[in-house]
Amino acid sequence: MVRLVIFALLVLALGYGFSWLADRPGDLSLIWEGQLYQTRLIVAASALIALIAAVMVLWWLLRTLWLSPYSVTRYFRARKRDRGYQALSTGLIAAGAGNAVMARKMAARSRGLIRADQEPLIALLEAQAALIEGRHDEARAKFEAMTNDPETRELGLRGLYLEAKRLGASEAARQYAEKAADNAPYLPWAAQATLEYRSQAGRWDDAMRLLEQQKAGRVIERAEADRLRAVLLTARATEKLENDPAGARDDATHALKLAADFEPAAIIAAKALFREDKLRKAASILEQAWKSAPHPDIGRTYVRARSGDSAADRLKRAERLEGMRPNNVESLLLVAQTALDTQDFAKARAKAEAAARIEPREAAFLLLADIEEAETGDQGRIRHWLAQALKAPRDPAWVADGFVSDKWLPLSPVTGRLDAFVWKAPFDHVDKAVDESTTISIDSALKTLPPVREARSESLASDHRIIELERAATIAEAARPSPKPPAPSKQAAEAATSPEPRPFFGGLPDDPGVRNPAAEPEPKTRLRLF
Repeated sequence: MVRLVIFALLVLALGYGFSWLADRPGDLSLIWEGQLYQTRLIVAASALIALIAAVMVLWWLLRTLWLSPYSVTRYFRARKRDRGYQALSTGLIAAGAGNAVMARKMAARSRGLIRADQEPLIALLEAQAALIEGRHDEARAKFEAMTNDPETRELGLRGLYLEAKRLGASEAARQYAEKAADNAPYLPWAAQATLEYRSQAGRWDDAMRLLEQQKAGRVIERAEADRLRAVLLTARATEKLENDPAGARDDATHALKLAADFEPAAIIAAKALFREDKLRKAASILEQAWKSAPHPDIGRTYVRARSGDSAADRLKRAERLEGMRPNNVESLLLVAQTALDTQDFAKARAKAEAAARIEPREAAFLLLADIEEAETGDQGRIRHWLAQALKAPRDPAWVADGFVSDKWLPLSPVTGRLDAFVWKAPFDHVDKAVDESTTISIDSALKTLPPVREARSESLASDHRIIELERAATIAEAARPSPKPPAPSKQAAEAATSPEPRPFFGGLPDDPGVRNPAAEPEPKTRLRLF
């Protein structure tokens, strides 16, 4: 574009010059060796420009002829290089498609057309072909050779890292990843792997230092970096909670500043403050977290802030949280559980049913079963609520890579990924269509709830005690000395002297059979249980 503009300006300048000479006619005289040469000015200017053009053309022809051998050599060299790069491109495509024969053939052709020290992709193609053919030792040798060249060092380290991961050599993979991260912290794979390895080893300070390098190099977004830093601070605070509550409190509060909606950080900060007897500040942190997103762990931590509180005090705390987030499932379930602890069955039942109406899930029906067992002990009604819980959706839990945990963890135990746990219902990836006939409703469950049977002196849970008491009474009756029998009559004496009939297979059975209460009254010494 610039050359075109310069050419246009030059043409305009020449045109303007010729027009200027044409408007000012004149003659040009030249005396050379006694001869007078005279011509018009415009003709002389045209001849001068033509002479300059002829000289330039002649110079170009001479230069072309002089440099023709080099030009020919360069042409064939460029053609050879183009053929080599074409073979290299074809080989890389074949390696990506898994065609080892074609990849190996194109690698050999590329090495013959291009110097290997000038094009490192040839070594990469040969390493890929070796991997496809299963010759991993040769591939590792290629990757190790790449690490000696500054231009291909990062590529070689990544290849060695992947090979170590394939063989399950975690320590070797960690060393390759850390070496790559030290040399180039801007590499996402190296930084991520090193971050996870340091977190698995509990080197939280080193992990946060690497995270800051990634953030400074803009390898990771600011929001994601703050989230990961909050996770690392919370993990470090969890380790400090027992021995260093002040340090745990500082780390957890810093994590809350980076991620205000991070529930594990709020819980750790509150527990650390509880250990320092700063109940009001801890309660304030939990209340703010509860207002942001009600979580059952936050509710349990808030309700059981002081171990010496009575059940009525815990109920008041639960009702306070319910006032902050009314008509919320977690609030209702928390109040229902604390009301059950205080034996306030009416309130517990009402709150549990309200929670089931908002979101019919497993926890609400299990709580109704606990209320039924504590209040009535009716096994039929308990089994009814347990059946509803079995059909209800599962409660949310900490899930990471298919693993369900009862508490939050900074790393996934399956893959070692950082910040992998998410609060959600387990196995939600299995979406099953639910018919209207199978939809769980608390109203339909209440309609089909069996009536309360008459209360018995003892619940079915203590049936084994009844059996033990009956057995003890039977043993005591057998051990009691029998009274002196009266004199037998004559018929009885004859019957006693007659031989007793015996079955052909042996003696009489050990089990005397079931007593006939009409023929044989129950002894007064037997313990009556009903």
